[in-house]
Amino acid sequence: MGKRLYVGNLSWNTTQDTLKATFGSNGRTVSDCHIVTDRDTGRPRGFAFIEMGTDAEAQAAIEELDGFSLDGRDIRVNEAQERQPRAGGGGGGGGFRPSGGGGGGFRGGSSGGGASRGGSGGGASRGGSGGGGYKGRRDDDDDRW
Repeated sequence: MGKRLYVGNLSWNTTQDTLKATFGSNGRTVSDCHIVTDRDTGRPRGFAFIEMGTDAEAQAAIEELDGFSLDGRDIRVNEAQERQPRAGGGGGGGGFRPSGGGGGGFRGGSSGGGASRGGSGGGASRGGSGGGGYKGRRDDDDDRW
C-alpha cells in the first residue's frame, strides 16, 4: 500500500484547504495535496492526488472516505497508480506557407470566398477543398491585415 491517493469525482468548488481538512480529520497527516487543473482554462478537472503521512493513514482514509459526500459529490478514493509510459510521439504540425493558401471547408453556409490584397482565395461548401489566404504585408495605418 502506498501513501499517495487518487481522489475522484470532485466538485469544481472543492479547494485544497477543504481536501486537507477532510483527509486530515481523525488525526491523520496530509503531506501533500494537488488538485489537477486544465492547462488551458485553469479550471479543476475533478480529481486530485493526496499524499498521506503513513501507509496506515492512507488505508484508513480510503476506508473512511471512499463514497463520502464532499461539496455535494460522492468522492472516490483509491490508491494512486503509477503513470503508465505512453506510446511514441505524435506527428509534427504543418509548416508555414508564405505564399498564402490554407484550409477551406464549410463556413456558415457560404461557399466561395476570396482573399484580399492579392492572396489566393477560394472556398468550398461541405467536403470540398478550398483555401483562403493572405499574401502581402500588414497595413500599419489601421492595424488590420
